[in-house]
Amino acid sequence: MANDIKIKVVKDTEERFKESTAIYFTKYTGMDVKQATALRKKFKDNSVDYIVTKNTLTKIAAKNAGFEEKIIDSLCNGQIGIAYTKGDPSFPAKVIKDFIKDNDGSLEVMGLFIEGKNFPAEQYKKIADLPSKEELLTKFVIGLNSPMTKVVTIMNATMVEMVTALNAVKEKKE
Repeated sequence: MANDIKIKVVKDTEERFKESTAIYFTKYTGMDVKQATALRKKFKDNSVDYIVTKNTLTKIAAKNAGFEEKIIDSLCNGQIGIAYTKGDPSFPAKVIKDFIKDNDGSLEVMGLFIEGKNFPAEQYKKIADLPSKEELLTKFVIGLNSPMTKVVTIMNATMVEMVTALNAVKEKKE
């Protein structure tokens, strides 16, 4: 018989599954309390929720949210912590990659979903190397702005040359 606490956990987890742009399943076997605290702080600093729930409750929530049951069943084995973000999907990958570099063997990515699409675990490394959404938008805007800047610079140089030539003609006539 389901109690109120379990029902609330399933509902909250289901909402996280529905609202998240990225979901990373990690196995945290072998992690001590100090490492877990540091990991949670890094996630929180990057607008990522790192939550551990019972695997059976996670499976129910994921199924209710429309995720493929077979994939979720394969990811929810053992001690699993899940990183959810509503922001940039690369943030959890960057945090995980940095954490693994500093704490080898204490965290393992089991799989991930970005915008509801399943990716293999090793993809997180490639995602971590991607620039953030803000960086990409900045590069795009600079790329759009560059031709306009060049046109303005050329027009400005032409005007300066014309004024210089007119001044030279004026001085010659005087």
